[in-house]
Amino acid sequence: MEWEKEIHDFETYLLLEKGLSRNTIEAYHRDIGKLADFCRQHESPVSPETVTPELLSEFLQSVSGENLCARSQARLLSCIKTFYKFMIVEENLETNPAQLLETPKIGTHLPDVLSVEEIVAIIDAASQHPKDGQRNRAIIETLYSSGVRVSELISMKLNDLNLQDNYIKVHGKGNKERLVLLGRNAHEALQTYIEGDRTRIPKIKEYKNFIFLCRSGKPLSRVRVYNIIQELIDQIGLSKRVSPHTFRHSFATHLVNGGADIRLVQDMLGHESITTTEIYTHIDNEYLRDTLVNCHPRGKK
Repeated sequence: MEWEKEIHDFETYLLLEKGLSRNTIEAYHRDIGKLADFCRQHESPVSPETVTPELLSEFLQSVSGENLCARSQARLLSCIKTFYKFMIVEENLETNPAQLLETPKIGTHLPDVLSVEEIVAIIDAASQHPKDGQRNRAIIETLYSSGVRVSELISMKLNDLNLQDNYIKVHGKGNKERLVLLGRNAHEALQTYIEGDRTRIPKIKEYKNFIFLCRSGKPLSRVRVYNIIQELIDQIGLSKRVSPHTFRHSFATHLVNGGADIRLVQDMLGHESITTTEIYTHIDNEYLRDTLVNCHPRGKK
């Protein structure tokens, strides 16, 4: 049994049976590829069906020496467990060598959040770009107004957008669709861009339905959106680490701080599990703690 064939079949299973996104499947491919390389380089090469629990433990110990954080190690282990569950389902194995492996404990990570004032400053800077100001402002307004992922942003189509009723159909992880409401500012920014600068971009048949386009007429990439944001951060001199996902965190945090129900926030973010959304209640508690320390007469250290 060859690693290449099993990995290929595993990727097909993740796509067709599990409905995972291409980005997630690529991450699984990289992780299971590390195990395959380790097994090939073993003193006696090991095939997928002859892997033992002891060898998996040896592999994880070797990976931990690469200074991977606990979260990355947990993701790697999750990939291995999923791979061997797939092997069992396909009846390629009778026992699962990964079944008893323990996942490393992961501490709660509180993502960076932008203040409303910082977001306004970024939007103002975006509007000042001499050629792409309308587009860049619409990008930031949409990220912050709706909390969409960058992958969802760059795949948005004109026929998914309903400016009359202020919503857009978003195609999320696992090809799941959800309707996302747009705030007044995002509505205005999108309409200005679509009816303005976007009309002057050359139209390429296969891309003309995408909302956010480069000047060449092709859709924006994740990297280009990231670079646009970095240029804006440098322009206003902000010292925080900011990515497209930071606007999603800020969207959710500001909703929770404003009293929004956590399950409504879950629906708006497209989280399958409420546990994922609950991190924003921790951010809220952090905000309350800082407020106590800074404002209460006996809260200061």
